[in-house]
Amino acid sequence: MSEKSIVNSILKYLNSLPQCRAEKTWGGGYGNAGKPDITGCLNGRRFELEVKVPGGKATPLQKVTLEQWKEAGAIVAVVHSVEEAKEILKEAEAKCEK
Repeated sequence: MSEKSIVNSILKYLNSLPQCRAEKTWGGGYGNAGKPDITGCLNGRRFELEVKVPGGKATPLQKVTLEQWKEAGAIVAVVHSVEEAKEILKEAEAKCEK
């Protein structure tokens, strides 16, 4: 499965949720290098997701960018599947409810 297909699957899932808006962002030549692949908001919480194929890892620049978003209060993660994205957001929502 390609990174593009994983991104598209995650976006389809996220945008099917009530109170969620997510979009693909562009890094490199089209935007800022290191920018996470998906940005969005779920129930008032911003999230930034870096998508990788299974076994893939974020670059040092991507890690720094995710950490900056985390310090600003966003939910951040490197994900490899729709299931992983679901779990990250579910855990983040559970923490907010406490």
